[in-house]
This record gives sequence, C-alpha cells and structure tokens, in this order.
Amino acid sequence: MTDTPERKTAVALSYDGKNTPTVTAKGQDLLAEEIIALAKANGIHIHEDPHLANFLNMLELGEAIPKELYLLIAELLAFVYMLDGKFPEQWNNLHKKIVAEA
Repeated sequence: MTDTPERKTAVALSYDGKNTPTVTAKGQDLLAEEIIALAKANGIHIHEDPHLANFLNMLELGEAIPKELYLLIAELLAFVYMLDGKFPEQWNNLHKKIVAEA
C-alpha cells in the first residue's frame, strides 16, 4: 500500500507455498481502501511500501512477481510466518537441542 497526496495504491499477493506469488487484487483510491479493509477484516498482514506497491501495480492480475522481487517477497513472507508463530521444522529442532544442552 502507498499513501501519497495524489493516489492510494494497494496490491494483494497470493502465495500457495509452492509456486511464485501472484497478484490477486490491485486498485487505487477507493478500491485500494476496500482491498485494505477486506485484508484487515480477514487478518491478512499489510506491508506499507510505496515503491513496492507502485512496482507491483504495473503487473497484471494473475501475473507472477518478477524474479527481481523473489528475495524481497521471500523475506516479507518469512516475517509474516514468524508473526503468525510459524517456524521451519529445523528451528524447532534447534530450539530443543539448545534447551537439552543447557
């Protein structure tokens, strides 16, 4: 999402855990506000970055993000997973090893 004096932009991505994230919704002004409200009502995390929103807004609905954004989007997804209390299996095993050794 981006807030500028001229326009508000929102872009929603979908990720199934296997394929490249794709654009599932996008809009400006009133439509952007509706996308954001719907996301908040459904407990979907929102990341505010004007440059990213403007770049993603150039993509078509259903279009996969370009390779240039893989790392950035992966970092955002990993952060969201951690906010939701989801960690890779290896992290749980590492935590158990640390506790057992202490």
